[in-house]
Amino acid sequence: MKNNRLFLGRGWSFPPEFNIERQSVEMLEGESDIISSLNILLSTCLGERLMLPNYGCNLDELLFESLNLTLETYIIDLIRTAILYHEPRIDAKKIEIDQTDEINGVLLIRIDFVVRSTNSRMNMVYPFYKKEGSEV
Repeated sequence: MKNNRLFLGRGWSFPPEFNIERQSVEMLEGESDIISSLNILLSTCLGERLMLPNYGCNLDELLFESLNLTLETYIIDLIRTAILYHEPRIDAKKIEIDQTDEINGVLLIRIDFVVRSTNSRMNMVYPFYKKEGSEV
């Protein structure tokens, strides 16, 4: 079981946080590292990472498109493909888009997945929207 936990990985929290008292970087491990990695993957545009130009999901390009079944299917396929190529620790079982707050410009993307090494089922909800340009 310990080897399974090692496979899940350990990494910096994002955005990076530093603990002055311990003089260290805040770290994530296990399932929380997977959730953080998925959030980063879904919020990254293709080409944004110079060393990994194919990393990301490009959801921002679709932000102002009118939502219909074709676009919803395309978004689900983009997410499934990004997870397939860039998150080998999980198998995405179901991806759904909740449009209940669409009038306010918010889509909730629910991803149900299985962690491969532990065979545990998990899910996450990714809120897809843009905040206003300035906040006071």
